[in-house]
Amino acid sequence: MAAVSNAAESIKGTHASTTKEPLNLSTSLVDHRSDGQDPSDDDNDEEETPGDLSNNASTKKKKKRKPRKKKSAGNGTMKQSSPPRVLVSSLFPNSQYPSGEELEYRNANSFRTTSEEKRHLDRMNNDFLTEYRHGAEVHRQVRQWAQKNIKPGQSLIEIAEGIEDGVRALTGHQGLEEGDNIKGGMGFPTGLSLNHCAAHYTPNAGNKVILQKEDVMKVDFGVHLNGRIVDSAFTMTFDPVYDNLLAAVKDATNAGVREAGIDVRMSDIGAAIQEAMESYELEIGGQNLPVKCIRNLNGHDIIQYSIHGSKSVPIVKGGDQTKMEEGETFAIETFGSTGKGYVRDDMETSHYAKKADAANVPLRVSSARTLLNSINKNFGTLPFCRRYIDRLGHEKYLLGLNNLVSSGIVEAYPPLCDARGSYTAQFEHTILLRPTVKEVISRGDDY
Repeated sequence: MAAVSNAAESIKGTHASTTKEPLNLSTSLVDHRSDGQDPSDDDNDEEETPGDLSNNASTKKKKKRKPRKKKSAGNGTMKQSSPPRVLVSSLFPNSQYPSGEELEYRNANSFRTTSEEKRHLDRMNNDFLTEYRHGAEVHRQVRQWAQKNIKPGQSLIEIAEGIEDGVRALTGHQGLEEGDNIKGGMGFPTGLSLNHCAAHYTPNAGNKVILQKEDVMKVDFGVHLNGRIVDSAFTMTFDPVYDNLLAAVKDATNAGVREAGIDVRMSDIGAAIQEAMESYELEIGGQNLPVKCIRNLNGHDIIQYSIHGSKSVPIVKGGDQTKMEEGETFAIETFGSTGKGYVRDDMETSHYAKKADAANVPLRVSSARTLLNSINKNFGTLPFCRRYIDRLGHEKYLLGLNNLVSSGIVEAYPPLCDARGSYTAQFEHTILLRPTVKEVISRGDDY
């Protein structure tokens, strides 16, 4: 989700690709036999010699073929279904999930690649890496299905629920039993922000918006396992007129990914992003429009069960001397716009999250107390939306939800929009600053 600077806080991030060849992250496993034999071995039964034929044919026993052993589940050819419903853990039964793109540190940190001490620290993070790689593989498989199947004419609710149903199925956490969503599933609601709206828009119940051919849609969703949130976003268009806008933002995100690393200052990352982004322009309706960075939207660090930590990653040059540190996780996300390059709160709110440092405030509205109890048990500090509350069976809860917001217990995240008539795009990746390498955990063949 995008982080906002000098404005109402927000929840989102960026996806990108690098100049290196994309990884081959196909989800199909290699077909092999569970008995370790060559298929031709099945026919290697004892052959009858000519002398056998001279024996009494009526008493000779027939030779039986040896039965082929059945392939054990998970070891044959397994592919993801469409729509995605096959548990990712069953596609990788040994929990050996694909790694992301691993990039060596540069300059003063280049020693880390071969340092035995840093390798030892890296091995100690095995569970952490497994959870993150598992979530990243879920994200890749769901988004690749979405990219192939989202078409103009579909409703935003249909699109959002298609993505969310896929994430829940592939993680094995439907989120309907108490506490299940805290174990795994959606890391935050599916953002489907259109055109001038840059972030934090997901349809509420009853939404009638239909995706149009001329729309520019940012698709931003998170996957988590044990609170390890993979935050990644991309932009979809159906008209080539917007190609340069998407190219600018993708290039900017990749520039941010390349520049990021241990001991790197935030200001240097922002400068690299802005230089890449603002080298592009596009033509719409005979008018040449420069692509601007949305200067009050940022990337951010991610901590367990919290999509926003305490650090922001700017997308414009500035004076922030804060450094990235070993072991941290960041969402590198960039937003480009043909408008003013500045967003404000607009439209109906759908995104919410309980504050990690919320005070223990007495609540006089009974529906607020009931709803807070449900939030604690089902979301904790993970962001949620009104559709997720509906899904748990709550009714007539808006008064209680607004009371939680006004009491400072829950934060509301309204949609963030540039000037009407403008177009915005977003790409985002999650990176892990491991002791030995920088891992772009959400990298895929698509971006």
